[in-house]
Amino acid sequence: MSSAAEQEAVAGNRAADDARPSVVVNGARRAAPPPTVPAWPGTPVPLGARFRTGPDHVAGTNFALWAGGAEAVELCLFDGPGPGSGERRVRLTELTHEIWHGFVPGVLPGQRYGFRVHGRWDPWTGARWNPAKLLLDPYARAVDGDFGLPPQVYGHVRDWPEQRVADTVRDERDSAPYVPKGVVVDDGGPDDEWTYDRRPKTPWADSVIYELHVRGFTKLHPGIPEELRGTYAGLAHPAAIEHLTRLGVTAVELLPVHQFAHESHLLDRGLKNYWGYNSIGYFAPHAAYAASGTTGEQVGEFRRMVRALHAAGIEVILDVVYNHTAEAGELGPTLSLKGIDNRGYYRLQADARRYADYTGCGNTLHVVQPHVLRLITDSLRYWVTEMGVDGFRFDLAAALARSMHDVDMLSPFLAVIAQDPVLRRVKLIAEPWDVGSGGYQVGAFPPLWTEWNDRYRNAVRDFWRHALPDVREMGYRLSGSSDLYAWGGRRPYASVNFVTAHDGFTLRDLVSYERKHNEANGEGNRDGTDDNRSWNCGTEGETEDTDVRALRRRQLRNLLTTLLLSTGVPMLVAGDEMGRTQRGSNNAYCQDNEISWVDWSLLEDPEWRPLFELASRLIALRHRHPVLRRRAFFSGRAHSADGLRDLAWFTARGTEMTERDWYAPAATLGMYLSGRDIPGRDERGEAISDDSFLAVLHAGETPADFVLPGPPWAERYDLLVDTGREDQTGAPGTAYPAGAPVRVEGRTVLLLRAG
Repeated sequence: MSSAAEQEAVAGNRAADDARPSVVVNGARRAAPPPTVPAWPGTPVPLGARFRTGPDHVAGTNFALWAGGAEAVELCLFDGPGPGSGERRVRLTELTHEIWHGFVPGVLPGQRYGFRVHGRWDPWTGARWNPAKLLLDPYARAVDGDFGLPPQVYGHVRDWPEQRVADTVRDERDSAPYVPKGVVVDDGGPDDEWTYDRRPKTPWADSVIYELHVRGFTKLHPGIPEELRGTYAGLAHPAAIEHLTRLGVTAVELLPVHQFAHESHLLDRGLKNYWGYNSIGYFAPHAAYAASGTTGEQVGEFRRMVRALHAAGIEVILDVVYNHTAEAGELGPTLSLKGIDNRGYYRLQADARRYADYTGCGNTLHVVQPHVLRLITDSLRYWVTEMGVDGFRFDLAAALARSMHDVDMLSPFLAVIAQDPVLRRVKLIAEPWDVGSGGYQVGAFPPLWTEWNDRYRNAVRDFWRHALPDVREMGYRLSGSSDLYAWGGRRPYASVNFVTAHDGFTLRDLVSYERKHNEANGEGNRDGTDDNRSWNCGTEGETEDTDVRALRRRQLRNLLTTLLLSTGVPMLVAGDEMGRTQRGSNNAYCQDNEISWVDWSLLEDPEWRPLFELASRLIALRHRHPVLRRRAFFSGRAHSADGLRDLAWFTARGTEMTERDWYAPAATLGMYLSGRDIPGRDERGEAISDDSFLAVLHAGETPADFVLPGPPWAERYDLLVDTGREDQTGAPGTAYPAGAPVRVEGRTVLLLRAG
C-alpha cells in the first residue's frame, strides 16, 4: 500500500503525463509506442540540456549525456502539462568519448524531458541498465514534479518473493508517469540585474555564519506574505533579511537546496525528508522551495534571493551532498545515475551487486572516476558563476577525499579543488568525517579549507555542564584550536566553531533535556545520537519552575557568549538566538512542521528577547574588535619589554596558570587577549592595534571571587558583559581596579576591557 504522500506525488506527475493512446498486443491493451523525432548531431559539450541557436539560426536544445558502457540512449520529451500530454522519443545516435549527444530543433525553454538508457541487466557485475525507467538528467538545471516511490520506479522487481535476490530481476514497468522531469532552462544571455550583483567577499576571519533552512526559517515569519513563506522568495523578502542584518551575521549557510527526494521508509510513515540530505539533482534548485513555478522559474527565483542577500552584505553558502545520492543501495530506486552507468558513478564492493557505503545512506559516489569528478566540479562552478553563491559546506567531506579506499588528502577531488581558478577562491567548509574506517579527519584537511570543529562543540558543552576533567581542552578551543590547525599555513579561521547545528539539540534544548525525544520520527526513539553532552538544569523538558527557567536562560547566555568570544569562525543555528525548541528532538530530519520551523513569536517574548539582544551585541563587539577575530594564531610570547603577551591564562587567584593548573580540575578560567601588536596589517598597510580584554568563565555552581590581574596587564577593568544578568544594559560603565577581587556568580561569563 503506497503512502498518502506517495499517492500525491504520483497523481501530480500523472497529471502532467496523461496516458498515451493504446494498442492491443496479443490480446492485451498496452500503451502505444511514443512517436519518435529526429535529432541533428549536436555537440558532446557542454553536458546536459542547453538551449541555443543551431545551424541555419534554428533555435533548439543540445542534449549531451555521459553514459559509459551504455548500448543506446533515448531522449524523452514530454509535452504538456495537462491532459493529452505525451512522450516523444529522440534516439541520440552520436557518441563521442562515451557521451551521447544530439541537437533537437524546436525544443525551447520550459520543455520537460528525461532519458532512457539501454544496456545489459546483470546486477552481479554491477550492470543495472533498464530502459523502462525514465532517468533524470544529472545536469538538469530545473526539475518539475516530486518523487514518490511506487514499485514502478525501481529497476528491479521490488516484491520478488525471494527477498535475498530481490534486486536481480529487472522490472519492465514504465516509470515515466511516476517521476519528475528535467526542464530545459535558458541560462544563456545577460541578466542586467545579475551583471551588477556585488559579492560581499567577507574575509574568513570576519565571518559569522548562520545555518538556516529555507523553508523552516520563513514558514512562520509574520512579516513575509503567506504565499512566499517557505520559499527562496521568502528568504529574499525584506522582513527576513532585516532579522539577519539586525543580528549581524555575515553569511547564511543553507541546508541542502539541490533537488532531493524522500526516502521510502519516510513516505510509508506519512513523513518527508525535511533536511534534504538526499540529493538527486546537483544543478537544480529544489523545486518545492519555489514560489514562482517549477518549469524553470525556480532558477530565477534563487538568483534573485542571492542578489537580495548580497545587497544586504550577506554571503550565501550552500550545504552540499556530493557523497551519496537518493538512489540508496541495491534495493533503492532507479532515478538517475544508477540507470545511466551504475558501475561508473558508484563505488561497488568486490561483490558488485553491493555498494560501498561510507555515508550510511546506502551508496557512495565514486569520486576518483573522472566523469564523476567532472559532474561535481561542473556543479560547483555552476552554482558559483551562474547562481552567485559564495561557498560550500561539504557534507561528509571525508568520503569525497577517499582515493580507492582510505581517506587521502592528496586525493583527486582535493587536488582538483586546489587548482581550480573558480573554486579555490570561494569559501570551502568540510564536515571532516564520514562513517567509514578512518573517516574522522578533524584538523587534517589542507589549506584553503575550513572545518566544522566538533571538538570545539564537545569541549564547550562539557565545560558548561562542569564535566571536563581539566581545562586544557577548553584553552585550545577558546584560542583557535592551534593543536589542530597550526600547520601548513592554516589559520585560526580554519576552525568553524559551533555549539549546535541542524543535527542535534537546539541551544535551548541543550539546557532543557538530557535525553533525546525523537518519538515523532516513528523509529522507536532509536534514531539520533545518545551522546548529547547536555544538562537539563535539574528538570527534563519544559517546566514552569521559575528558578530552573532562569538557570537555563543563564546557560544559554554562557554558551552564546563563549561561542562569540572564541577565536575562529562562529556558526549559529537559526532560532538559537531567541530560544527555539524542537521539544527535545535531536534528529528532526523528517519533521516538516512546527518542531523544526522557527517560532518568530519568541522574538517578542520578554523571556527570550534579551537573548537576541545579547547575541546581536556580541556579534557587533566582534565586528568592532580585531583581537576577537584574529588572522594568526597566538604565540603566547612577550612582544614588549614589560612582558605583556598576546595571550595569557589566569586562575581565580589572579595568577598566571602553571603546568599543574592546566591538569587540575577547575571550574574557573581567565583568558586575557592583548590588542597590542596584532599580527598582520590593515588594508592601508598599517599596524593593527586594539583594546585588550579579559574573559572570565566560571562554570561552578556557587559564586567565586576572581582577582583581576594587575600591571602590566591592566590598571583597571571595565565590565562589558555579565551573563549573570538577564538585562545587559546595566553592565557597561561598571569599573574595577586591577588587583581587586570581583565576585562572579555561579555559572557566569564576565567580559572586561582592560585599561
